[in-house]
This record gives sequence, structure tokens and C-alpha cells, in this order.
Amino acid sequence: MNFSWMAWTLPTALFFLTILLLLIGMSIWEYFAPGGSPRVGILRFETTRGDRLFVSLLGAAFIHLAWLGLVGPNLWWALALSVVYALGVFRYV
Repeated sequence: MNFSWMAWTLPTALFFLTILLLLIGMSIWEYFAPGGSPRVGILRFETTRGDRLFVSLLGAAFIHLAWLGLVGPNLWWALALSVVYALGVFRYV
């Protein structure tokens, strides 16, 4: 298959592979522990694991866009900040 029209680069492929692996991992987690572990965190409304994953991915997208706009194309620190953000979301939200 010729995917050259999609401008696939290694970072792009790793990005989508990571999201795929997160979704597979969350599906397996849901299979073994159904219900999504709803809880009330600092947002003061009930969230499930899926909600927290969505908020983490959305926040990571905004962190990366802000980093690109304010700092430049070196995104390793943005990735590190996004991982810390995701850990915080899963812990406190």
C-alpha cells in the first residue's frame, strides 16, 4: 500500500500507534474491571476511566499546540509535560 499521500513519518506513526495501544489497553482494563471506576474528583462531577483518558488526550493536544506556538518544534518537553498532566488527571479528576 502506498501511504505517501498521508505524509507518514515515524513520529506520526508512533503517535497513532500510541493512541491505538491506549484504546486497546483501556478496553482490556474495562473487560476485567467493568464499570469504568466512576469517581468524583476535583471537577466535582463523576468521571470514568474513559472520561479521564479523553481529558488527558485533549489536554495533551492543547499542551503540544501551545508548545509549538510558544517554544518551537522540539516537542520532547511537551511530551513529558503531557505525561505528567495525564498522570495528574488519572489521579485527581
